[in-house]
Amino acid sequence: MKKTLMLGMALLLATSGFLTGQAVEADQAYIQAVTAKDLNQQVSMLKDYLNKYAGQATKYENFVYATLCTAQVASITAEERIQYGEKALSLGGLDDLMTYQVNMIVAAMLVQKGQTLDKAKGYANKSIQIAKTAKTKESERDNTARWDQMIGAGNYTLGQVLEKANDAGGAVSAYITSYNILKNPQIVAAILKLGKSLYDAKNYRAAEGAFKIGVDVRKDYGSLSYYGRCLYRNGKKTEALKIFKQAYAIEKNGEIAYNIGIILAGQAKTDSSVAGEAIQYLLDTAFLSEARSQTAMDLAQGLFFNNAHKDLQYNQKVQELTLHSNKITEFTNAFNSKFGDKEEEDLTDAEKKEMGTILANIESEKKAVARLQGETQVALDKFNQAIVLAKQRLGIK
Repeated sequence: MKKTLMLGMALLLATSGFLTGQAVEADQAYIQAVTAKDLNQQVSMLKDYLNKYAGQATKYENFVYATLCTAQVASITAEERIQYGEKALSLGGLDDLMTYQVNMIVAAMLVQKGQTLDKAKGYANKSIQIAKTAKTKESERDNTARWDQMIGAGNYTLGQVLEKANDAGGAVSAYITSYNILKNPQIVAAILKLGKSLYDAKNYRAAEGAFKIGVDVRKDYGSLSYYGRCLYRNGKKTEALKIFKQAYAIEKNGEIAYNIGIILAGQAKTDSSVAGEAIQYLLDTAFLSEARSQTAMDLAQGLFFNNAHKDLQYNQKVQELTLHSNKITEFTNAFNSKFGDKEEEDLTDAEKKEMGTILANIESEKKAVARLQGETQVALDKFNQAIVLAKQRLGIK
């Protein structure tokens, strides 16, 4: 028994010495690899390290996988980066910065391959959470700005994942969060592209947030016009009016002019003071939009006579003109029916008197028609002057 015990102790000591020697050798191999001046050589040496020591619980195996995952060399494929990264994360023991970087790389590679996007979303969210947690640590109080940047980058990657997964609304939200931190104009392009997709899909609430960023950053016609449309679709007409006017100041567009005119026409129902402005935009529409031309002209004329210039009593006079014209027709028909085929000398005194009355009535109605035609023409001349001013405003001859 004693001999057996002594033999066991001897084997244990021998094995321990072998393992200790191997660990030292592995550590040295790692140090040599990461201190190599050439990055490609470093990658090659780290791969050799794994070929020799992988799975043997060496001290730096996790960092080897993490370094290979994040190494900026073209020789490592997306699939390899995913494998290296997931292995590094499964081994654990990485510092916050390296853990963040590995999660980001794996998420990005999964997006690139268009695979397992749920996993990619998980890695992107994990990277954001790591950065948020690290930012609050006492040891990182001097690095909060750096961690903020990483939170922004994490949200950008999350936006890419969600965009790839056809979650446009979620992608816009992530991109907006990213932009608000990073202030990178390139992010705005991605946001506006998704905003257009959301608008076309009639998701106006999500699209509104996207185009708001475009307005804040670019202040260009495209962003303003779509933002205004989203606001209008979402029932925010007063805000939409302000944005539409900004867009119209940049580019005279018939659709935008029509939107402004319609909003103002609605306001004119309770506030006649805005009717004149509504008429201007509707007349602009009539000359800028072939599709809206007749509708806009009719609306402008209605506002002109019913709101802006009620004193002209145009509609009332048109109605009166119609009545008097009908009376002329009525009296003329009566005259023709009774006296059309008769000579005057053949008429009785009573018939002559009746004929005189009919002719007098016709003359009276004609005078009324002439008077009303003159009065309505005055009103029409004023409206036509508004049309002339619209052409001048638009540079139309």
